[in-house]
Amino acid sequence: MVSIPTPIVRPLSTTGIRGLDDILGGGLTPNRVYLIEGNPGSGKTTLAMQYLLEGDRAGEPGIYITLSETKAELLDVAASHGWAPTGIEIVELTAQEEELEPDNQYTMFQPAEVELGLTIKTILAAVERVKPTRVVVDSLSEMRLLAQNPLRYRRQILALKQFFVGRECTVLLLDDKTSEAHDLQLQSIAHGVLSLENLSPEYGADRRRLRVTKLRGQTYRGGYHDFKITTGGLDVFPRLVAAEHVSQVDRSRLESTCAPLDALMCGGIDRGTSVLLVGPAGSGKSSIAISYAYAAAMRGERSALFVFDERVDTLLRRAAGLGMDLGPHIASGHLTLQAVDPAELSPGEFAHVVRRAVDGADGHAPAKIIVVDSLNGYLHAMPEERFLTSQVHELLTFLGHKGVVTFLVLAQHGMVGRMKSPVDTTYLADTVLLLRYFEAGGNVRRALSVVKKRTGAHERMIRELWLDGGIRIGEPLAEFQGVLTGTPIYRGRVVPGGEPDHG
Repeated sequence: MVSIPTPIVRPLSTTGIRGLDDILGGGLTPNRVYLIEGNPGSGKTTLAMQYLLEGDRAGEPGIYITLSETKAELLDVAASHGWAPTGIEIVELTAQEEELEPDNQYTMFQPAEVELGLTIKTILAAVERVKPTRVVVDSLSEMRLLAQNPLRYRRQILALKQFFVGRECTVLLLDDKTSEAHDLQLQSIAHGVLSLENLSPEYGADRRRLRVTKLRGQTYRGGYHDFKITTGGLDVFPRLVAAEHVSQVDRSRLESTCAPLDALMCGGIDRGTSVLLVGPAGSGKSSIAISYAYAAAMRGERSALFVFDERVDTLLRRAAGLGMDLGPHIASGHLTLQAVDPAELSPGEFAHVVRRAVDGADGHAPAKIIVVDSLNGYLHAMPEERFLTSQVHELLTFLGHKGVVTFLVLAQHGMVGRMKSPVDTTYLADTVLLLRYFEAGGNVRRALSVVKKRTGAHERMIRELWLDGGIRIGEPLAEFQGVLTGTPIYRGRVVPGGEPDHG
């Protein structure tokens, strides 16, 4: 019987970027060659420098071999991030000034025949001298030009791969994808491939994302993951997978500051569910969501509000006008408000911020209520509109697994009459509250109805809503027909300037 040797399990080579290590399943398999590809400006150099700095902190010697940038330029990049790469050897193989002299130009030989050999020889000598554990070669486009033909280029890369593996080096080969055709042959040689992209929307900041194209013998999180370059390096936001966060949650009910509002849902909102508030601008959607967050803060629970469309100071004044002073609860940390600029924040980063709030990783207690005001702003943050539903579904499922109550505010187009939503998300939410304006007796009034609640019974009547010093819910509008159309027919008697006379 032939015995199968037990494979040697070695610690993974961490990149120093927490989000990227999470995507990779802990890091990179050591003593392998990896390809980091991306267009100029996508963050390859910053990623490579962080990888070497992480190795330096772990006592692993590193070497940065540059064929395109000068040593001074690399040190400037490091300084811009506050790094001092004193423990990293930088080998500069860029063209020297004396090579511009006519007497130093090759005449009998093709320049590639001499320069490629000298470049490879210099790389090997530097590695033998430093004996590094981590190596970065930047960039392969220079070697591709020197090789002049694909066969010679592939053979040189294979030879380098064998050389590095034999010396127990983990190598990052950077490729700026400036060649005419996409080099799939190079991807077949590498043990893993990481692709970086820099997207330029018509308006707003650049969006960057990465994807693990290939990683042999290791489980990783596929798909695209947003990231940004900040002072201090890459900040990667792994794609949210709700199935990884299933847990036991409290199924009690959440109450607001208005008992009649809770009565519409037969006692309140079940924890771990989502609520969609739909209606035209100014109909009271945000006020209702804030009332639940305010009530939770009074009970000592934390709520996190993410405001896309309204200034924070305006929201605070409006809440105070409804009898809800949010200031003390913000000071205590029971209520946090964050203004979100959809032109600057990617969907992946937003999901990451929400997750930190729910996990209590943002310096506060774990949030029990999340308010997204509004879903329209979140829609504008999406690079492609058709993916909104999938991302919202994943985020709501994650929050449901955590026992969080999520309020989504969706402003519809129009004011009175036929309403139109920018996107249909009603089937995603567990509870849907519909708000409308309607005209009666020469006055513009507000109406509220619970049209859906998956987790239990709810009232099906349409009631009038008042926002005058607080949230008030009126009697059912039984005398009206067609309230939701905005132009109802009154079947009873109206007291001018006041509430319907039910006497």
